[in-house]
Amino acid sequence: MISTLEKEITLRFLKARKNDGFLNVISIFSFIGISLGVAVLIVVMSVMNGFRTELINKIVGFNSHITVKSYDNSINLDKLNNNNLKLISKQIILSNSGEAIVLKNNTSKGIILRGYLGNDFSKLEIIKNKNFKGNRSKLNKNSISIGNELSFSLNLKIGDDITLMSPSGVETIIGSMPKQKTFTITSIFNSGLADFDNNIALINLDTLDDFFGFELEDRNLEIYLKNPSSIEPQKEIVQKIFKDEFVYSWADMNSSLFSALKVERNVMFIILSLIIIVAAFNIISGLTILVKNKTRDIAILKSIGVLNKSIVKIFFLIGVIIGTSATIFGIFLGVTFSLYVENLRQFLSSAFNISLFPEEIYFLSKMPTEINPTSILIISTCSIAITVIVSIFPAFRAAKLDPIKALKYE
Repeated sequence: MISTLEKEITLRFLKARKNDGFLNVISIFSFIGISLGVAVLIVVMSVMNGFRTELINKIVGFNSHITVKSYDNSINLDKLNNNNLKLISKQIILSNSGEAIVLKNNTSKGIILRGYLGNDFSKLEIIKNKNFKGNRSKLNKNSISIGNELSFSLNLKIGDDITLMSPSGVETIIGSMPKQKTFTITSIFNSGLADFDNNIALINLDTLDDFFGFELEDRNLEIYLKNPSSIEPQKEIVQKIFKDEFVYSWADMNSSLFSALKVERNVMFIILSLIIIVAAFNIISGLTILVKNKTRDIAILKSIGVLNKSIVKIFFLIGVIIGTSATIFGIFLGVTFSLYVENLRQFLSSAFNISLFPEEIYFLSKMPTEINPTSILIISTCSIAITVIVSIFPAFRAAKLDPIKALKYE
């Protein structure tokens, strides 16, 4: 417990005096350094969390949450009546895919074709996107839906015809020739991810099977979940239902990307924590100088019977108060900047005529932020813990002061 005397002396030592000018400068810089370190750490972690969440939403919005592929035989569709599957799934759609080449205006480009039944096309999340252009109702046998990036690169628009070439061959009198088919563009989608929009196109599933020579048993199941973020336990449920099939999720397809983001976030946390550590070392300097300046006061306190443990508490409290108040101010500063970081980006971009966070590089039109209370708690705990640790040494040094030597020349 902290006594009233210890509180009074702590507050008295914290008050500024004229002869403590240099000491006050150190204390102010310690306060500012810790506050800025905490604020920067919160802003960076919020932006990285927001970027990760936006990336997940875009990937999940374009790809199936869980895909089931058969090894040999066709998938048993009777298993779709399983109660556990109905509880977790929102949509279950048949699909297939293959690689083809687009031929347009003496230009060729490789793309991935995804096939969906005409009635299932409107159920896709990408079709419900506000940036979708064209026919949303169905996908006819000779129609194709392409990404906006592909439309830009090949100068295509709705109503244009494009020719696709399949790797499956057609036997002729002169040998095997690649199969070609002309499609009419009926819609253009925008997933928000340039790689998807530039390399994937959607056609009718029956047309795709015929175009690539696939059989009905080659079709896959795309399962869209009610809660796609909690993917692993739901993947296990699906795997138990489809024991003889290959089951994978959106997280499996993008595991390397999100592992890299996780490593980057952890490294950034460690690097930016060094700012707090460096600023906290100023507290050692400040408290050491304070002990030197208050040598006479410490000696008098010891002479009137104040215990060593009380001296330790007094100087320890000074360091903790500076660190804690700086951390609280840093949290306020960091949360405020995180809330208005997009407004700040727009202001700086217009004021200096520069492009901050360009969409073509980061795939996002605005700088995302996600304030995570758990991250703030971890940051504040680490900051306070660091200030507590660095306050211990000066506090014990003050307690070891010999009052006789201190008052010898007074």
